[in-house]
Amino acid sequence: MASSFGEYTFPPQNKQYTQPGKEYLMNPPPQYSNPQYKPSNKLQGATVIFTYVKGQEDIDARDTLEIIRKAKTKDAKDPMAIPVDLGYEENCKKVVNQVVNAYGHIDILVNNAAEQYESDSLEEIDEARLERVFRTNIFSYFFMTKHALRHMKEGSSIINTTSVTAYKGYATLVDYTSTKGAIVGFTRSLALQVVTKGIRVNGVAPGPTWTPLQVASLTEEEIVVFGTDVTPMKRAGQPVEVAPSYVFLASNQCSSYITGQVLHPNGVI
Repeated sequence: MASSFGEYTFPPQNKQYTQPGKEYLMNPPPQYSNPQYKPSNKLQGATVIFTYVKGQEDIDARDTLEIIRKAKTKDAKDPMAIPVDLGYEENCKKVVNQVVNAYGHIDILVNNAAEQYESDSLEEIDEARLERVFRTNIFSYFFMTKHALRHMKEGSSIINTTSVTAYKGYATLVDYTSTKGAIVGFTRSLALQVVTKGIRVNGVAPGPTWTPLQVASLTEEEIVVFGTDVTPMKRAGQPVEVAPSYVFLASNQCSSYITGQVLHPNGVI
């Protein structure tokens, strides 16, 4: 059964053993656009640059570049996809420098990198895994923001992706949830630090959303009921339902008096 924004339940998926997951293997694919959406030109002419994991997300990166090229306005420059591991400061610095060298400045930074692994006990989480999860989920936010801020001016916006788990907890995602709580603290504190520069810092805390991260980390049994067991809406969200929160926070037309806050597209959890 399906709603206008996706499935109430999902079919079993081919097991994906590595993160990040591969979107092109998902059935059904995540819904990234809505024909009923009416753009209001909040980000007219925006040029999009995104990062991806080389060797893991090559096909998805290629497909995403093509989608952006077809959707962009004439006054936007061509999009760019940069292969990188964002868990290390030097890599983040190189990404920022590459973007600035190509486009001159940065107006909007969206921090969205994440890994998650299920565990029933803390005993299953060793030091290497803990470091890996923290490097991807929160170190990358620190490092990307640190270097991007040097090239951001008054009116710029930083948007950090946290999670409903930071507010509700999640028994089998303790390390992941810990990083998402850290992101909330990072967002609120950084907003206070840069407010005098006219730069806003906010967050988005999605609920269960149909993305490659889920199929690469959850069991087959969990996938087929994903979202139905924790939300009153009895379904997972789709990326297209989360995306407007980012557009709203990125646009000074809509959110010029909002900083240090978190939006919660989560199906009423």
